[in-house]
Amino acid sequence: MNYLSAFKISASGMTVEKARLDVTAMNLANVHSTRTADGRAFVPMQVISVAKQGAPFASYLSAASLHGAGAQVVGVRERNAAPRMVYEPGHPEADGKGFVAYPGVDPVGEMVNLISTMRAYEANVAALNAAKTMALKALELGGNT
Repeated sequence: MNYLSAFKISASGMTVEKARLDVTAMNLANVHSTRTADGRAFVPMQVISVAKQGAPFASYLSAASLHGAGAQVVGVRERNAAPRMVYEPGHPEADGKGFVAYPGVDPVGEMVNLISTMRAYEANVAALNAAKTMALKALELGGNT
């Protein structure tokens, strides 16, 4: 087994989950923001990730190689979310009717995303540790002969 490929696959998964965590944290941090530094309204973001394109699955079985496998972040895009209109007539950003447009960030949905991101990251760490343990055991076995 190619342990370096297993390490790369877990590392790529952790990279994707780190990006998801960063974007989720940004969304949660801006849940009560009316404007960004450049004056625009904050729009919730989301990470787009895909599996890395490698060889077909059948070749993995025959060649026992995982070269090119893993995950990657393709980009971060704005979510189509309508702003939350909250009645706050005293707010400086209130419109003529007294409503303030807050970003369409769903805090509960973002917390669910945060939990699933953390669990996926933990799963990648566990897979990395399992591959590391197998590699160390293989070295121990090889050294006893």
